[in-house]
Amino acid sequence: MSTEQAQAHKPRLVLSKDVHSQVHGTGPVGRFNTWLALRVTKTVGTMWMAYAFAALTLISLPAAIASRSPIIIVAWIAQTFLQLVLLPVIIVGQNVIQLANDARAEADHETLVAIHELTKAIDKLQLSQLDILRKLETKG
Repeated sequence: MSTEQAQAHKPRLVLSKDVHSQVHGTGPVGRFNTWLALRVTKTVGTMWMAYAFAALTLISLPAAIASRSPIIIVAWIAQTFLQLVLLPVIIVGQNVIQLANDARAEADHETLVAIHELTKAIDKLQLSQLDILRKLETKG
């Protein structure tokens, strides 16, 4: 990046919501797919859904225990309980992490904008000092 490009640079903040169109596109189908994916993720990705899935899995627990088969009991734990309950819990965790990342991005952006403005001021001061030195040099 040249000095001129660096001086003309405008810092910008990019958040998760700003890149949604890059996944499915900006057309009507892409917007619908993004909307639907976010709606399903926000619905499934709640602790209330984890509780509902846990309750749902308990319906088949008596039959698994009654079978007295270790394979069926392990399958119930792994395929029924863990998969259904952990899915929303993992989504909730990812949402918390993403909110923290967005907050950090905003804070970093504010800091970088401040540094950018200070650097521009220092650059302007340095250019004026160079101009003064050149004038003194030609007089001397």
